[in-house]
Amino acid sequence: MALAPVTVAAGRVVLALNSGSSSLKYGLFGCEGSRVEALHSGEADGVEGIVRVLADAHLPTPGVIGHRIVHGGPKLLRHCVVDESVVRELEAASAFAPLHMPAALALLASARREFPHAAHVACFDTAFHADLPDVARVLPVPRALAGEGVRRYGFHGLSCESIVHQMEGELPERLVIAHLGNGASVTAVRRGRSVDTSMGLTPTGGVIMGTRSGDLDPGVLLYLMREKGLDAAALENLLDRRSGLLGISGVASDMRRLHEAAASNGDARLAIEMFCRSVAKTVAAMGAALGGVDTLVFTGGIGENDALVRETIRAELAWLTLEVRVLPSRENEQIARHALALSA
Repeated sequence: MALAPVTVAAGRVVLALNSGSSSLKYGLFGCEGSRVEALHSGEADGVEGIVRVLADAHLPTPGVIGHRIVHGGPKLLRHCVVDESVVRELEAASAFAPLHMPAALALLASARREFPHAAHVACFDTAFHADLPDVARVLPVPRALAGEGVRRYGFHGLSCESIVHQMEGELPERLVIAHLGNGASVTAVRRGRSVDTSMGLTPTGGVIMGTRSGDLDPGVLLYLMREKGLDAAALENLLDRRSGLLGISGVASDMRRLHEAAASNGDARLAIEMFCRSVAKTVAAMGAALGGVDTLVFTGGIGENDALVRETIRAELAWLTLEVRVLPSRENEQIARHALALSA
């Protein structure tokens, strides 16, 4: 059942929908000028569940819905208001993030049905990286492929934006953000702008992740195709769902379970060690891109909550003089800010 619009005297109300590869988090925000105040947040199975929660709690109906969209493809590089032409471009962009985009499109369609009177805004995880310099953006493949959108896009941009926003007034010139969760990436930020990042064309690349391989020798893929007969669907399943921490350990993709198993399981220990080494090497690479690192920020589920992983990564970077901070990823707040600004 669609909710009817209501007038909220204390400013505009924005619902941020943050869908990942396996979860839907949301936040309801009251917005007054540039200030964003959280009214309610949680996780749900779908938009219908959120509608019920808002109604049962007598919370205001949002006039604006902000959607986290992982990939906008080569044509949607900036946050934008959703219309039918945007939906068509999002459908075309599914080829770049097949693990995330089908669920995001289904969620967008459901939200537009449930909140027909609201403005809907697409907030892209790639937007923060839209102005990467050529040395970081261009991939080492024939240049003709660039015209088809084959380039480095970068992801976790909303998380990176939230870190930059939180550090306002004390933002270092050379910042590295390690967003570590089931999906993980490392981004080099100079004076608040992304200049390099670990993920590439898709969210599969970069550091080792929960079930994603991260960067691989391309010869591995050729071997699997030639010798094992794997097609594109089988490769996608292997790289996105069966690799990473899960593939190395054979135990789990969840770092908490790996810590529990590590005392008696050498493969679980190895998975943790490889993850930490992968992140440390990538932080060092981002330091090369920046000419040094002033501050390293850990964020994301692992980055914020796993002190042992942080300490291990920091120990591998002991030769590098830098400040280390832990800050929460506030993607929903960033979604709310962008959605409000674009719907005004």
